Amino acid sequence: MRPFQYARAQSVADAVGQPGKFLAGGTTLVDLMKLDVERPSHLTDITPLRENGELSQIVEDGEGVRIGALASMSQTAEHALIAERYPALREALLVGASQQIRNMASMGGNIMQRTRCPYFRDLAFKECNKRDPGSGCGAIEGHHRKMAILGGSESCIATHASDASVALVAYGANVVLRGPDGERTVKLEDFNLLPGETPHIEHDLKEGELIVALTLPVPIAQRGVYLKVRDRESYEFALSSCAALLDVQDGKVNAARVALGGVGTKPWRSPEAEAALVGQPATRETFEAAARAALQHAHPLSQNAFKVPLTARVIVRALMQAAGLVDEAGNSIEGAGA
Repeated sequence: MRPFQYARAQSVADAVGQPGKFLAGGTTLVDLMKLDVERPSHLTDITPLRENGELSQIVEDGEGVRIGALASMSQTAEHALIAERYPALREALLVGASQQIRNMASMGGNIMQRTRCPYFRDLAFKECNKRDPGSGCGAIEGHHRKMAILGGSESCIATHASDASVALVAYGANVVLRGPDGERTVKLEDFNLLPGETPHIEHDLKEGELIVALTLPVPIAQRGVYLKVRDRESYEFALSSCAALLDVQDGKVNAARVALGGVGTKPWRSPEAEAALVGQPATRETFEAAARAALQHAHPLSQNAFKVPLTARVIVRALMQAAGLVDEAGNSIEGAGA
């Protein structure tokens, strides 16, 4: 770890405008500093602001909910408002990381977490445009089994790592940012940027801006599912995941939201799948058509081509659960017409 200047903020006003990085839970940043991937010259510790209600509380916001940026993953998952109104977010939080990390990690930090791509995290690999712009992408010609099939470019195919962000995108979450020029709100699905030719620029975040909250509008449906497939059951990042929200009335899909994880260079909302669902009968055939629509622009490579059929099955299963046609084990629910 390299030397850096350290300061503890005692108020939001202290933190806003500071150069370098903010330290909250530190579960990603400190790891990457130890690996010499992150090299901030200034670190502003915002953990004292956990005592500030604005940054740590989860409260009703109009008809939606506002989650303070320093609320922990555990606190958020266990909060009654989240459990009652945003079940897919609760599920995504509970299958992300370990209990110890969930207790430490903040919601603001969660949406900022960086990729697990080994070419990014291991300095022994010299080619990584995300870590060292212009150096190339080692994964494209190298090991890419876990890499993205959606949203990639010739510069980068690294996946976004956050489970929670996938559910947040499905719910239409906004990011509230406070900077030297005031406060602004950005949709989360726009806050994360595609890699293009600048994969090192990952977020719409200006110098000195602090994430103060995430806001969730009223969900389009009471039912919501987050389904995650990974190499092992515990403490593992997604190979493929899907957050599915469905409003089904009289057997037809009235409204739908579909977002994917583990397969995109950012939390991947699929308007193509949603268009294939709305107005159609809530059946397996409709859900299979939605999965094909979601993956029509996928660009797999040789080692991650399996993610296309895998993700199609994940989407269908998540939609079947969200429609109440199967249970969590995939068994048909009697009388549901599956």
